[in-house]
Parts: sequence; C-alpha cells; structure tokens
Amino acid sequence: MKILAKILFVIPATILLLVSPGCKKFLQKDLQSQLTQQSFPTTAADALLATNASYEILRDWYYNSGGYPILDIMSDDARKGSNPGDQLNYVGPYDVFTFSATQDGLDRWWNTLYVGVKRTNVVIQFVPDIQMDDALKTRYVAEAKFIRGLLYFDFVRAWGGVPLVTTVNPPQHLTRASKEDVYALIISDLQFAADHLPMRSEYIAADLGRATKGAAQALLARVYLFMHDNVNAEQYALDVINSNQYVLEPVYADANGVNGNNGMESVLEVGAIQVENTDGGGAQYGNVQGVRGTPNKGWGFNRPSVDLRNSFESGDTRYKGTVIDLGDTLDGVVILGDGTTPDVTKDDLGNIIEVECYSRKVWVPGDNVTTQWGFHRRLIRYADVLLMAAEALNENGKQSEALTYLNMVRARARQGNTNILPDITTTNQTELRDIIFNERRHELAMEGWRFWDLVRTGRAVQVLGPLGFISGKHELLPVPQSEIDISQGSLVQNPNW
Repeated sequence: MKILAKILFVIPATILLLVSPGCKKFLQKDLQSQLTQQSFPTTAADALLATNASYEILRDWYYNSGGYPILDIMSDDARKGSNPGDQLNYVGPYDVFTFSATQDGLDRWWNTLYVGVKRTNVVIQFVPDIQMDDALKTRYVAEAKFIRGLLYFDFVRAWGGVPLVTTVNPPQHLTRASKEDVYALIISDLQFAADHLPMRSEYIAADLGRATKGAAQALLARVYLFMHDNVNAEQYALDVINSNQYVLEPVYADANGVNGNNGMESVLEVGAIQVENTDGGGAQYGNVQGVRGTPNKGWGFNRPSVDLRNSFESGDTRYKGTVIDLGDTLDGVVILGDGTTPDVTKDDLGNIIEVECYSRKVWVPGDNVTTQWGFHRRLIRYADVLLMAAEALNENGKQSEALTYLNMVRARARQGNTNILPDITTTNQTELRDIIFNERRHELAMEGWRFWDLVRTGRAVQVLGPLGFISGKHELLPVPQSEIDISQGSLVQNPNW
C-alpha cells in the first residue's frame, strides 16, 4: 500500500502550546498557498489523503518508542548494542533503568503519538461531512479510529493516564485523564473499527496493509489482556482465529521476513520501501537494528542478550530466527560484524555478559543500508493471537483448549523435526501459565513485547530487579519534563519520578 508522506496541515500539539495569547489575532489570518482546516479535507480524494496520513505516522522513526527500541533494551531480552560507546549517554540508561524525565527519546515518542492522534482526529471529525460514498466514508473513519486506539494504547502502557485529545482544536493545557478513561476511549475506537472494517480477504491487493476487522479484534484481545479481562480477551482472540483469515507461515523466519511481507501470518504490519528517507516511503526501524560493520546494514542497536540466547529449548529453530551470530551466512552474505565491538565481553569473574550478535527479526536481504529501510515491521502476528488465546483460555479454566493453540505455535517452530519442542500436555493452570509466558518470550523475542509482558503479569520486579527495575516506579515511564514545563503545571509527573 502506498501511504502519503506528510500532510502540511498537521501541527504538533506541543507547538500550539507555545503560542502566546498576543499572537492570536495574527494567527487567525488565512495562510496563503497552504492547506488549512477550512479547505481540507472537503472531497473524497481529500478523505483518502487524510486517512493515508494517519497511517504514515506508524512509519515515522520516532513512533518506535522515540526512535530506539528501548522496550526491548529495558527487558532481559536485549542490551543496548552497537559499539560500547555509541549513544551510551542517550540509550544506555534504558539498559540499566537510570533514565530520567529529561531522557533523550521520551519527548519525541510523546510528541509523535500526538501528531498521529491529530491526524486521526481530522478524519474522524471532518470526513463524515464530505459528500462521498457512504460505505467508503465509514471505512475511512473506522481506519482512523483503529489507529487512534493503537496510539492511545501506546500512551496508556507507557505513561498511564494522559490527556485525551479527540478534536482537532482541543483546549490548551489539558490535564491527564485517568487510565480508565484512556482505556474506555481505546475500546470504543477499536470496537467501532471491528464493527465497520472489512476482513482482510475483502481488500484488493493494492490495499493490503490497511487496518482490518481482524486487526481490530486482535488489538482488542491484547488490550483486554492488559486490563486483566480474560473473558473479553478470549472472545476477541477466538474471533480472529475463527475468521479463517490467517495462518502461520510454514517457515518461522518468514513471519518477520521479506517472504512474509503482507503474508498469511501478518495481522497488522507497517510497510516500507528501500529508500533512505521516511518521506519517500522508507522506515528506519530496521536500519537502527541492522548488522553493524560488515556488512554495513545499520547501527546495530538492540542486541540479543546472553540470557535470551541461553533460554531457548535445545534445537528450537526460533533461535536462528531471532539471533544472527558472527560467522552466519544469510542470503549469501557473511556476517563479520563490527571491528570496534568486542566479540565477547566478560565480567571480572570471567562470566560472559555480552556477545556481539544481532537481531534476525529485522533482517532484509542485501549488504547495504538502503535495503534495511525496506523492513516491514509486524505490529500483530497471528502467532501472537494464538498465544493470547491460549493465555486467556488458561486463565478462564479452559486448559484443554489453551493447549490446542499453544501447541500450534510450537509445531510450527519444530519445522517438521519431531525430536524437538514436544507438545505441552499439562493441564495444571499454574504450570501452563508459566509455559505460555515462556513461549511468548521465544516466539516474540526482539519484537517489543517482553517488557510489557513482564509488567502486566507482575513479573518485572523478579526478572528485571537485578537490572535496576524499581517496583512502583518503572512500570511507567516518566512524563517528558519538557511537556510538564510547556503545560504550565496542568500535567503532573508519574509517581516516584
């Protein structure tokens, strides 16, 4: 799907807060030779452009937790990566939980999410008044509500209650809504999307990548898991499964690789093309994590941790679908790595604490940087839906059904080798809970979910405490201090920050 780059009428909310009252009269003058909210969107073509602009925010580098994959770096699955000194003061603090409210990246993530909210609000508020095909109009609004729900889900997980902006002209100095109110908006938006979006099979090929009914249902399942509402999580996950719109890729690496782009397992992905420019259709997410050195694919951040490497079951094919080791050959390219990075780092006792390796999850064939800009990031995979269903079913006392979906994921990981990854058979709820949790780690490693899973299941202190995680503080990120300053006191900081 081709998504427009930028729409000129979009103005970040934080910029609006910098305008002084004395400038009001001047700013009310119509801008010359530029789009204004009075002239856009007014036609069916405008409605498409505005909807596409909502999608484009998902390709913005800063949408990805401020640019760097800090959510993996804050988990036990990954280390900062790159060479030891690169971005040490900016990214390193996330590795050891020493970041603060002025830390690089948090403000960029916050601002970018609100730019996205602004774009979705334009569609939701103005497209209903355009004279055009009613069914298409409803679909555009549903797509925008889906994306707004997705953006606010990032907000509520990262910061808890945040200002709710549901119009294009909100009042200045909004206060933080409660977490419950944010979740209420998310659910309302996603339910509207689930009710009005087409199924994947109903889209033409040129529209693959747009939000679907299945994507909305899958995201609802994920939201309800975070809310500890396992009844609704089960319902929506099973709705996706029973739709028969998705299946697992036969080869695990294809679930995130180019052979699976917009493929059978992809429920929601962010498309990109191989151009070193976001406005031109590229995405920097894969470049930031690409192999550093030889081949020169990227910056090499977000390196799989020793703990993750050692946690895979013997023979699990997902190890090589997750980790690129030095000396590996991928698509004819030999991985030699970065000469300024130690191959192995040990502590004073001789224990290995870090190994130079890279994330296989973002690999794009080729030996140059440009190829990495074409990586398609999967935001929802069918394997995740199966594991969400298994988790919810187990919590709801339906262990036998949970085993069905859990073992589907393990069967694919076996790649036909019946000597590894045997089916799970226990129906003990506590045992199965831990098994499903660990299965999520290995199936979804390096995809940005581990930190959230540790927090929502109450395991973060036990697992991340040795890395610096503090209970009652690090479950949420600090509100960027710049936003608190701009708000002139209407925004308050999260506890213990």
